[in-house]
Order: sequence, then C-alpha cells, then structure tokens
Amino acid sequence: MDPRIREHAETIVDHSTGIESGDNVVIALPSAAEDLAVALHEIIGDRGANPVYLTNSERASRAFLRAREDDFETPDHQLAMYEETDVFVLARGGANVSEQADVEPETNAAYRRAFKPVQQERLSKRWCLTQYPTSGHAQLAGMSTEAYENFVWDAVTLDWEAQHEHQQQLVDILDPADEVRIRSGEDTDVTMSIAGNVSLNDHGEKNLPGGEVFTAPVRDSVEGEVHFDKPLYRQGREIEGVRVRFEDGRVESYSAERNEDVLDGVFETDEGARYLGELGIGMNRNIDRFTYNMLFDEKMGDTVHMAVGSAYPETVGEDNEINESAEHVDMIVDMSEDSVIEVDGEVVQRNGTFVFEDGFE
Repeated sequence: MDPRIREHAETIVDHSTGIESGDNVVIALPSAAEDLAVALHEIIGDRGANPVYLTNSERASRAFLRAREDDFETPDHQLAMYEETDVFVLARGGANVSEQADVEPETNAAYRRAFKPVQQERLSKRWCLTQYPTSGHAQLAGMSTEAYENFVWDAVTLDWEAQHEHQQQLVDILDPADEVRIRSGEDTDVTMSIAGNVSLNDHGEKNLPGGEVFTAPVRDSVEGEVHFDKPLYRQGREIEGVRVRFEDGRVESYSAERNEDVLDGVFETDEGARYLGELGIGMNRNIDRFTYNMLFDEKMGDTVHMAVGSAYPETVGEDNEINESAEHVDMIVDMSEDSVIEVDGEVVQRNGTFVFEDGFE
C-alpha cells in the first residue's frame, strides 16, 4: 500500500473527524478506494470505533435512477442508519465521471427531494468528504494518473494549522461585516448582506482538502449579475458559461452556453434552489490548477464560488433565515484579473491578492 494512503486515512480520522472510541462510523467509498478503506478500518479499529462500510457505485446509482425515473420515496432505512451514526466519511473516485450523463435532470431533482431528509441527517454529524485519486478523475483533469495521485495527496496532507492561520485573517475581516460586493470583468457585479451570519475557516475538516473561508448571504439580500466563468461538472455533464441575475435574493433569470437543461433541473428542484446558500472565497495556494472537480477547484486562490441551494446552518445567525433546499450547487468566478472583493466599501482583494498578502496594491 502506498504510504500516502495511510497518511490520508490518518488525516481523515485525526484531523477531519476526530474519531474516538465508541463512535459509530459510516464509510462510503468507491471500489477503487479499497486501500483507503483498509487503512481507515485499521486506524478506526485502533481507536475502538465501530465502522460500517458502504461501496459507492456510479453505475449502480445510474441503473436505479433510470429504472425508477421519478417515483422516489425517502429511504427510511438509510435515515435510521444515519440517526445512529456519529461520523460519516465519503470519498469520490469513480472510473467514469460521466456515468450518469444520461439520467434526466428531472429524475435527479426528484431523487434529491426524496433524499433530502437523509442528507440533512448526515450533515448534522461529524463528516468528511474527500477524494481518492483514480484514472477517471485524472483524465478529467488532463493529468496522468501518477501526476494526479501526487496532486491529490499533496493537497490533502497540507499543514492545516498554518492554512488555518492564513485564512483566519479573512475570517476576522468578514465576521463583523455587513456587506460584500464582488466585481469581475464587465459581467459580474453582485452585492449581498452577510450581517449577523458567521464566517467559517475551512482547514481540511468537513472538506478534505480544505482551503476556503465561507459564509451564507442573508437570503433576500443578493442583488446583481454573476458570470460564472469556470465550468462545472454536474450529473456527469459539463456546464459552461453560466450567467445568473439576482433580484431580492432570488435567481430571476439564468443561462448557460452548454447543458443549460441541467441548470433547469437544479433551479426547478424547489424554491430554495433559486437562492444563494453559500459565499465561499478560495485561499488554498497549493491547489494551483483547475481540475473540473469542485472539491478542489472551489478552494483555489484567486477564485470566489457561490452555491445556490441549501445553506450550512452553522453559517447562519440566530436572527437570519436559513435557506433550505435539496440542492447545493457551487459555481466559480475567476478573480485573478480585473476583479475586486469589497467588504463594507473597502477593497480586501484585488486581482486575486488579499490585503494581508504581499503584492496587494
């Protein structure tokens, strides 16, 4: 076994989730990640915790979704399992990233609505979403398998305490703030209130790798237009050139240059899918290339991402409304050129460089 797999597992157990004796742990990994499953089970056994191992299969999920089409029910047996769970570990790493490309967007939306109670229960636990390097994701990233393995394991085994310290400088700016404005090029100019909400420092806990500061906009406060100029992979298809216009917080119009029908399915899932649930600012300088994998791409320095759909409850203040949805879809704006982030009228990032970094002008 590659020793980096053991280090990956140790980071998940010790840093990301803090697994302890007596914890009930659900581990859901693709079949290609069996070595990671073995390492996790060995460490969890040493800790005195109790694992349940599930295998993720995009092929199996596709078969189910296409056969069922739209008549979905909440899987109460899964819900019961997660109600008894303390820690949930999920890894991506399928052989074919386009496996579900021929599942209708309406089918995915119907399934997500039925699955929402399970998803909410999982998110209420200690959890970690990570990546296992496979040839399918390497191909999507335009990298050799070996180069992609190096990329992934270098990213997940970062000095997370140093990363936390770096990111805390932005948390200290955002936490007492009222308004954020994001401008990029001629097509993105959006403002939102974050008053009363909480900014979180993601340093490799729930997401591994980490490397962002994120919060929730006040639900009805988002105004303006955004051109999400980085593509995203969703339901096995690449969505490009997304443009969204917000009024009173709600998505009032949108378009995409490619696979707009996938966006149709997202926004038609429920009313909450038409509101922003997250504003995230990428700060991980070690993720220095775009790989069509949101787990990494949203953490890149020089980027901002916004997620339509559900907000993380821990980012929403007591006096503010939590946006709820069965969806949570991140989309990215490149902030490396002709771009600024303003907080309460003061520029805190220009062309990707923060006010507390060398080179800020």
